[in-house]
Amino acid sequence: MSGAVLAAASGVGFGVFQSINVRALREGEDPYASTFVQVVVAALLLAVIALATGDVAGVFDAPLWALGYFTLSGILHFLAGWSLLNLSQQRIGAARTSPLLTTAPVFGAFVAFVTIGQLPSGIALVAMGLMCAGAYVVASRGGIATVAPADAVAGLGCALMWSISPIFIARGLEGYDSPLAGLVVGLAITVLAYAALYAIWRGRSQARRTIVSSITNLKLLAGALVGLSTWWRWAALDDATVGAVLALNLLSVPIVLLLAPILAGRAKERVTAGLWAGAGLVVAGALLLVTT
Repeated sequence: MSGAVLAAASGVGFGVFQSINVRALREGEDPYASTFVQVVVAALLLAVIALATGDVAGVFDAPLWALGYFTLSGILHFLAGWSLLNLSQQRIGAARTSPLLTTAPVFGAFVAFVTIGQLPSGIALVAMGLMCAGAYVVASRGGIATVAPADAVAGLGCALMWSISPIFIARGLEGYDSPLAGLVVGLAITVLAYAALYAIWRGRSQARRTIVSSITNLKLLAGALVGLSTWWRWAALDDATVGAVLALNLLSVPIVLLLAPILAGRAKERVTAGLWAGAGLVVAGALLLVTT
C-alpha cells in the first residue's frame, strides 16, 4: 500500500477517533486515566499485529540509539500529546480541537529554525499567518469575537508535541527500518512511564480505581482506532514525503466537523459557520505550508 493511501487512511481514521473520543469522555472524568486506557489498548493491539507479522523479530538487535529515538517519540506523541488532546476535547470539544491540531506545521517550522537554523520562506510565513488566523477563530468563543487563550492551550500544546515527535521517528527509522516495531517500542515505554507517573500522582489504589472506572466500550474502540491510525501515519512517513503525509492527515478536520455533532450531540459539539471558516483557514495555510 502506498504512503499516500496510508496517510489518507490515517487522517480519516484519526478524525473518526476524535469524534468517538469526545463522546466517550464523560463529564468530570479524569482525562489522564482515559489517555492511559487508550495507550494500553493501542499498545496491546499493535503488539499482537507486530508479533503476528514478525515485525518485532529483530528489534532486540536494533541499535540502542534507534530505540532511544522511538522512546522519545512515544513519550512526546502519546504521554504528552494524547494527554493534551483529551484535556482539550474535554474543555472545548472535538470540533474546536481538531483544527487547532493542524497548526503542527507552524511549530515544525519553528523547531526547524531552532535546531538547524532553517528560516521559513515568504510563502511559508503567509501560510503560518493563515493558520494562526484560523486558530484564533477556532479558539474564540462564539465566532471571532472574544478570544479565550486558556481554551486553546491544550490543543496547541498537543500540536507542538506532534510537531516534534516526527523528528525522532525519522531518526529512529534510520537505525531500524520498521515503523510498526518502532511504534510498539514507543508505546510500551509510554505505558510503563504513564503507569508509574500516574500511580505516584494519584496513589496506587486511587489510580487503579480511576483507571478501571474509566474503561468503556467506546474507550476501547477509540484506543484501537487511534492505534491503527498512528501506525498508518508512521508507515506513511517511511514511504512518502513528510509534506504529503501532513497534508493528507488534514482529512481529519472535515471528518470531525461532520461526525462530532452526530456522535456527541449538536448541543455539545456546536459547529458554526465561524468554526468552518476557521478550520478552512487552518487547512488552507497547512496545505500551502507543506507544498512549499
